[in-house]
Amino acid sequence: MSASPPALAVGGLCVSYGTNTALDGVDFDLAQGELCGLIGVNGSGKSTLFKTVMGLEKPTRGTVLIFGMAPAEARRSGRITYVPQSEDVDWTFPVSVHDVVMMGRYGYMGRSRRPSSADRAAVAEALERVDLTGLAGRPIGELSGGQRKRAFVARGIAQNADLLLLDEPFAGVDIASERLISAQLTALAAAGRTVLISTHDLAGVPRLCTSAVLLHRRVLAAGPPAQVLTDANLALAFGGDPERREIA
Repeated sequence: MSASPPALAVGGLCVSYGTNTALDGVDFDLAQGELCGLIGVNGSGKSTLFKTVMGLEKPTRGTVLIFGMAPAEARRSGRITYVPQSEDVDWTFPVSVHDVVMMGRYGYMGRSRRPSSADRAAVAEALERVDLTGLAGRPIGELSGGQRKRAFVARGIAQNADLLLLDEPFAGVDIASERLISAQLTALAAAGRTVLISTHDLAGVPRLCTSAVLLHRRVLAAGPPAQVLTDANLALAFGGDPERREIA
């Protein structure tokens, strides 16, 4: 029997915006059940990588496969979900917390968009897991930053996606929300889901993540956090020109 494909396989990925190269030959794989921290300075290509994995940006060269599928197919089949940064969301849109989480179930409903008992149960469980049951009827724009982030994590949980991408899930959140989100991501990975988070919290990566990818247009280092977050590697990403220096 052939081995199962990686949850995420990125091979030779290049993405350019005009003459600006955002990603240059990015290579890494994530196995099922990994919780991986994506680390890099602003402008290192993290958001471009997320958009390309989601199929929202077209590579100049290279491939992205999600459980062996192209991004568009993975999205259609509900196998991937994305939790955006807060600034990517229109918080004035009149939608409740419950409705935001229910959006994660749309792929199960067909054209009618009529939730079944299974859909309602999945949403209720997801809201409970992120401690938002009591705020389910509140407009999403009225929530605090941490509560908003928890609502979008709940949407991913309700979707039952196999690969979750989270863009800066701990930025601007309170300590209670950070701990709750961390606990849920750990539980999801333990249950076999694969999680990729971008983060600037270097100290938190070894505590939370099973692997890390250090990015600066290309992969500078990838593997267990202790091997990736060395002084030499971090100097390449945060304190020097990675095009002119070699990884220790």
